[in-house]
Amino acid sequence: MNDEKYIRYLRYELNYSVHTVLSYSKDLSQFAQFLGVESLEPKRVAVGDVRAWIFSLSKAGMAVRTVRRKVQSLRAYFRYLQKEGVVDANPVDDIPMAKVPHPLPVFVREKSMDEVLDEDYDHSDFVAVRNRLIVEMLYETGIRRAELITLEDVNVDSRAGELKVLGKRNKERIVPFGPRLGSLVEVYRTLRKRLSPETDRFFVTEKGRAVYPTLVYNVVTGALSSVTESKRSPHVLRHSFASAMLNHGAGINSVKELLGHESLAATQVYTHITYRELKQNYKHAHPRALKKGG
Repeated sequence: MNDEKYIRYLRYELNYSVHTVLSYSKDLSQFAQFLGVESLEPKRVAVGDVRAWIFSLSKAGMAVRTVRRKVQSLRAYFRYLQKEGVVDANPVDDIPMAKVPHPLPVFVREKSMDEVLDEDYDHSDFVAVRNRLIVEMLYETGIRRAELITLEDVNVDSRAGELKVLGKRNKERIVPFGPRLGSLVEVYRTLRKRLSPETDRFFVTEKGRAVYPTLVYNVVTGALSSVTESKRSPHVLRHSFASAMLNHGAGINSVKELLGHESLAATQVYTHITYRELKQNYKHAHPRALKKGG
């Protein structure tokens, strides 16, 4: 079998990027090198050879994600050979893929968020009010940074306490918020009107233009810098929103709808956060948990 034919197939028939094709080619070369041959002889490759290669990669300390990618490259190669009638079976099909560990989302504890949002600021200064509103809205509604930036003024109803958000895949959803945030919205609108009487976007700069990703990121990192040394991005406030909602008894399906997740699986990761928080609270509060063994 000519490996070059397979590489051309990836590049010109499947239209894979040059980078992806190079990765596939390199993976096949590494497997051939492991077997001690210059060119792969597909019919002679057995399941044991693949297992031994995976073991050697893992033993060398290669990341699980990288090992998975290399195995997927090999599996795709043999599926192509099956399609071409070169081999009858795929020696990679019966090999289970190692699971990639997913770190829990970073979030800020409620007490720390209270410190941030209870901190005094100049209520007559447009930038100060806008920046506080950005942080408070992200935390109280759980919307994404992109959703906040593209938020239309007409879709922020302070009286009803609702946002109409345009999420991923242009899917709209309604997100409620409390009276405190509603009051801050009105203060912001009053100050904004002096700078930019007519605007479609809700959040704007001092020059009346729509806010941009870097501005929002810097506002959030600046606000959180006093309460956490870990990750301080706008998405951390989204994680913090979900954690706080679940900690206070919100149903997971309700949180899913508020976050605009397509599937429940994306929301379930937050239950691990709340369980970890619950476990820590138990260890520090329950009298039996405080007793030492013996």
